[in-house]
Amino acid sequence: MGSLSIITIVIIAANIIISLKGFNDYSFFEKYKFNIASIKRGEYFRYFSSAFLHVDMMHLLFNMITLYFFAEVVILSLGQASFLIIYVLSFLAGNLLSYYFHKDEAHYTAVGASGGVVGILYSAILFYPEMPLYLFFIPIAIPAWVIGIGYLLYSIYGMKKRLGNIGHDAHFGGAIAGYVLTLLFAPSLFSTQMWIIVLLAVPIILLFLMQKMGKL
Repeated sequence: MGSLSIITIVIIAANIIISLKGFNDYSFFEKYKFNIASIKRGEYFRYFSSAFLHVDMMHLLFNMITLYFFAEVVILSLGQASFLIIYVLSFLAGNLLSYYFHKDEAHYTAVGASGGVVGILYSAILFYPEMPLYLFFIPIAIPAWVIGIGYLLYSIYGMKKRLGNIGHDAHFGGAIAGYVLTLLFAPSLFSTQMWIIVLLAVPIILLFLMQKMGKL
């Protein structure tokens, strides 16, 4: 990988600085995290600010390392402006989907850049579905499209079962935004990557069908 683009450096730096502030300042963390009750009171800035806070250093490192590896793929394919739009709208979409699924849970809270990071990941997968990726403890490369589809299916399962302290809905919302925006910015993918467009659409359609049938 070559040198990082300035926009990637700025985003990573902002996440690190704001997250470190949140680690050491409880009132700051509480003021800017995603919280249903606070948003219902009109504090809509939390949709944005919460995406720069993280629970702990591991949470921060995982998101920033993932962004580091995939940001340049999207920038080289679409340019910095489109990359930034995808990143921001993906984490906003993730938080909006979280609000939709948890709107009746006043105490529900969340933080993290995961929605934006997953949006960038799915954008990269649309361009390079066969790129080899490695998972922890698995010593062989796995095609990106396999991990992409598997991750969305796991997110649906996690949403249904409320698995762990993980914002599965935010991840899914980010993936949807990354998927849709990439196709809007690069419609040529419909002629070059139609097979992965269709495959990635399957879990997205499944999510909406399950929601409509009341199974989530």
